[in-house]
Amino acid sequence: MNALPTPDFQLNGDMKARRIVVAMSGGVDSSVVAGLAAATGAETIGITLQLYDHGAAVKRAGSCCAGQDIRDARAVADRLGISHYVFDHESRFRESVVERFADEYMAGRTPIPCIQCNMGVKFTDLLQMARDLGADCLATGHYVRRMTGSDGRSELHRALDPARDQSYFLFATTDAQMDFLRFPLGDLPKPQVRALAQQMGLINAAKPDSQDICFVPDGDYASVVRKVRPDADTGGTIVHIDGRVLGEHKGLIHFTIGQRKGLEIGGQPEPLYVVKLDAATRRVVVGPREALATRAAQIVDMNWIGGAYEGPMEVKVRSLAKPASARIEGTGADRRLVFLRPEYGVAPGQAAVLYAGTRVLGGGWIASTEPVEPALAA
Repeated sequence: MNALPTPDFQLNGDMKARRIVVAMSGGVDSSVVAGLAAATGAETIGITLQLYDHGAAVKRAGSCCAGQDIRDARAVADRLGISHYVFDHESRFRESVVERFADEYMAGRTPIPCIQCNMGVKFTDLLQMARDLGADCLATGHYVRRMTGSDGRSELHRALDPARDQSYFLFATTDAQMDFLRFPLGDLPKPQVRALAQQMGLINAAKPDSQDICFVPDGDYASVVRKVRPDADTGGTIVHIDGRVLGEHKGLIHFTIGQRKGLEIGGQPEPLYVVKLDAATRRVVVGPREALATRAAQIVDMNWIGGAYEGPMEVKVRSLAKPASARIEGTGADRRLVFLRPEYGVAPGQAAVLYAGTRVLGGGWIASTEPVEPALAA
């Protein structure tokens, strides 16, 4: 077998005296990380979190931390000759991620459960487990890069492969967490990772990537919200921004800011989009595309990685959005993100993640938005 690459786990001294804990989801990425860690000579321990009950998990093949995934992680650990532990985190995951996901939709916001999972179940809980096991670091399969800045502080950077970059979902990582985390796949393209898995003889080398939120494997968000909050289907009216009532809907959970399809209000002279979700009145407010133009957003729970930053920056307001030039004004509850050009489809509940080149400066949660006057949005 050809020699494996030797990614820098950024640990000083003899690797044989080091202990690396790897977060193993059962997917190919984290499995390769475990293989690379073991190849350094360090003692390697895999940890998998069970996030679903056994009965439901068995049916969730292809999602994260489900029944088949746990079996795959164990098989990989056996193949690599490393220790592997499974911890039951179903209750914690339900309370901190699934229930919050449902509540955000009920409140007319668009949640991002993957960030909440990283903030709590994964980075907070797993990191503490790794420390309890005496690890020198916690390694994950995220496609991002950890670098050391000129001031010696840990920085988070985009992955080398932009198609795989996951930095948007890690904006809430704290400085203390960054010092302990390692991301050895940040410099690798996905085809090479799969080739490494085959070279290692891993059972999941060709396993498909999960495409949906792990607890919504079929993409039906509304059904998940209904199970958690049975009153989620309370309907209301669909109203044009000029005040006209255009129809009725079956629940705010079926809509997101910027949505055009599925409104069921045909016969309109122009395409209409969801521009606001009013949870208090259960109204879905629609309007032309220019009504989606946003000039600023209130940002809460701001997190800076590697210290505060002053200088040109860009922001992503959705994981797949193109970075847009912006600046931060104010502090605390008065902090505003101001776009240098109108930005479209900015939704409360989403994250605003700030960048300077490849470096992730940090970010916060979008609490509210300020529209641009239609005449200025062209």
